[in-house]
Amino acid sequence: MGHWREVSIMSIVINNIDFMYRNKRALADLSCTLVPGFNVLLGPNGAGKSTLLNLLTAQRPLQRGTINFDGVDIEKTPRQIMQQLGVVFQQTTLDLDLSVFQNLTYFGALHGIKARVVLERITPVLTQLGLIERLHDTVRDLNEGHRRRVEIARCMIHQPRYLLLDEATVGLDVDSRKLIIEHIRLLAQQQAMTILWTTHLLDEVQEDDPLYILNHGQLIAQGKCKALLSEHQQDSVFDLYRWLTQPQGLV
Repeated sequence: MGHWREVSIMSIVINNIDFMYRNKRALADLSCTLVPGFNVLLGPNGAGKSTLLNLLTAQRPLQRGTINFDGVDIEKTPRQIMQQLGVVFQQTTLDLDLSVFQNLTYFGALHGIKARVVLERITPVLTQLGLIERLHDTVRDLNEGHRRRVEIARCMIHQPRYLLLDEATVGLDVDSRKLIIEHIRLLAQQQAMTILWTTHLLDEVQEDDPLYILNHGQLIAQGKCKALLSEHQQDSVFDLYRWLTQPQGLV
């Protein structure tokens, strides 16, 4: 399947990726180009979304294919790329026994950023995410929604060019889901970041989103959501997803 948009600055170009776990194929000949904005990778649990995130963050080595960030090969200069990435994985990586402030400043220190600068950079984000009053609370005392907000704030400290979020709203209450997704969409608009938002929640997709649908390790559709709806003559993301992922006789 060809790329549907031209390569641009701050793009992530994924080309002919295959990946296997023992005898199980997790990704099959996956190619796409992610450009600045809010890109949505949609697929059920087990579709290969987390595997792709692991490859994009160099958590696993490539087996076949290439990944380039703005023309830079992830296999040749992984450290350079990691310095430009902000990542939120499904499983929390916060230290539960430290305060919100301690978690944030520790992350900043890993990037050579002083605590004072961390606080300056992150105060507006914490305010937008409703966390400023929880700055000195222990993470263990926060609910899951607030912990996820802390992780999103943390991944912005080093001012990344790319933001990758793997099922960032799974298991959260409605208010936290709404606040987080609105904040990430705002980042895409205001900072022209290249954002990949992976989800299996159909209501998180909007018609103007660049949409990539992954099923059984294969990218079965890519394009603007509203263009895909028109192409497949479907009225909603739910109908489109069902049409593309289920045997036609069962739709």
